[in-house]
Amino acid sequence: MLQLAEFFSNPKETCSYFGDRCSHFRYFYIQQCPLEFCQGLIERGWRRFGEYFFVPICASCKECISIRQVVRGFEPNKSQRRVIAKNADTLITIARPSIDDERLALYDSYHSAMNIKKGWNYRGITKEVYSDNFVYGYNSFGYEITYRRDGKLVGVGYFDMLKNSISSIYFFYDHNFARLSLGSFNILTQLLIAKRKNLSYFYPGYWIKNHYSMGYKEHFRPFEELINAPDIFEVPIWKPYFAESISTSSDDFRAKSSVKSV
Repeated sequence: MLQLAEFFSNPKETCSYFGDRCSHFRYFYIQQCPLEFCQGLIERGWRRFGEYFFVPICASCKECISIRQVVRGFEPNKSQRRVIAKNADTLITIARPSIDDERLALYDSYHSAMNIKKGWNYRGITKEVYSDNFVYGYNSFGYEITYRRDGKLVGVGYFDMLKNSISSIYFFYDHNFARLSLGSFNILTQLLIAKRKNLSYFYPGYWIKNHYSMGYKEHFRPFEELINAPDIFEVPIWKPYFAESISTSSDDFRAKSSVKSV
């Protein structure tokens, strides 16, 4: 039997994306979440961090939009093909989520850089908090993807492999390798994995149009947006963001990769 705990954030907490607004979230805490239930939540606009699922329920703001890329229609454009080419020597490894000092150090350096670059608040992270966010709750469907250059860890991403989709969870990288456009490369990697597996959708998380941190997700097209706010037993309604798909010819995906099983 599925057991979950429901709770809500403080509705007066300052929003992470708009400093002059407050945010409000609904949470589920679920141990051993079944794949089918996780997929149902993702399809209804929820996100997963560890054993926690959340969805925004802000009363006066609807800027956070759930979107999903339509995998069948996606082809890397010219700029994205250049990103793939730049990463021809990037080693990709997919395994189950894990934690070590190397990952913690990269997470700290990434957020310290983002504090300077974009003003993100950051106080450091402990092993327990990192595990809560990224390691616990992966069950049968959660994975970690790492990126290395000459043996050095330069990026770490987390995602869920669901029945008909991939749901991206989080990504952080070494700003000393910013020239590689690793954020875009991580999305491209997961999109092309989904394409190879004949999955239908890629969920990149919430999109905020024209936002300096959240606006980039519209660069991967075609995509759909969730136009209602369904509860867990209600039907989600998705519609194409554009009336027609935008695609261009693609080069082969040549980044080196090795897949480890656990």
